[in-house]
Amino acid sequence: MILADKIINERKKNGWSQEELAEKLSVSRQSVSKWEGAQSVPDLQKVIQMADIFGVTTDYLLKDEIGPEEPVVGLREEATSYPPKRKVSMEEANEFLYDKEKYTPISSIGVALCICCAVPLIFLAGLSDTNVISENLAAGIGVVILFLIIASALVLFMVYGRLMGKYEFLQKDDFETEYGVTGMAKERMASEESKHLICDVLGVVLCILCPVPLLIAAFAETETYIITAMVCVLLVMVAVAVNFFIVGSSVYDGCKMLLREGDYTAEKKRAEKKLSPLASAYWMLATAIFLGYSFVTNDWEHSWILWPVAAVLYVVVLNIAKVCMKIED
Repeated sequence: MILADKIINERKKNGWSQEELAEKLSVSRQSVSKWEGAQSVPDLQKVIQMADIFGVTTDYLLKDEIGPEEPVVGLREEATSYPPKRKVSMEEANEFLYDKEKYTPISSIGVALCICCAVPLIFLAGLSDTNVISENLAAGIGVVILFLIIASALVLFMVYGRLMGKYEFLQKDDFETEYGVTGMAKERMASEESKHLICDVLGVVLCILCPVPLLIAAFAETETYIITAMVCVLLVMVAVAVNFFIVGSSVYDGCKMLLREGDYTAEKKRAEKKLSPLASAYWMLATAIFLGYSFVTNDWEHSWILWPVAAVLYVVVLNIAKVCMKIED
């Protein structure tokens, strides 16, 4: 048997199409077709890769005089010890991208509400300096509104999670796609490129410009309530910027999930599972510190600063954890 015949036999033995084998080897379907038609020969690296996924030796694939053999001990046995990967059909993939585009605004509004939750409190605190409203009344009303906004955001997150929960495996687990899904995802990703770029640019511009109103008010030495109002404007601009990032990348990231690229490779997903308990514990601790400090000191006007500080420290903690766990980016 020649190499071409052996590739055909092993592929069919595993029940894979040429497209599926091509995806596993990170080559085009045309390349696999040429190998099986003896029109070209795969390079040594691809032969080694095929031997690994077929569970055979390279000698079996390369030497014509060696006939069919039993799977290499430790390869097939190891492969069968894992549960079979879920397959994503074309219909399911299209439905996922449709729902991703349709429901992402629910999540993005929830994020915006979280960013802006302190805006009423900050604004009322600044307004209390003008004697329009007493400081205690301003703090009381501001805290009530803050909790109402946070509660609304949590409801939106729960609704989004309920609607998109059936696709959670795409983000967390390894899977396979049926014939045609890869091509569809690549085409859709290319069509979303311009929207993704425009939203990213708008988001970055807003993030760069958001401190400008506050800086102008500070340099002009205006009244305190004006400066606090500019802080509110800053937070609203950041919220809008984050919305651009989330909405603009919703379908684009969905295509990456289907293609298992970027942050959605099998290696990244395994790393995410390892870091997930740490992330949960970190944000629960941050929330406890925020609420504990705010209730004890009643300094709600300034305690919101904990969140941007916690976000910066989270990146540091995450990178330290990756080094300790020997997780590569």
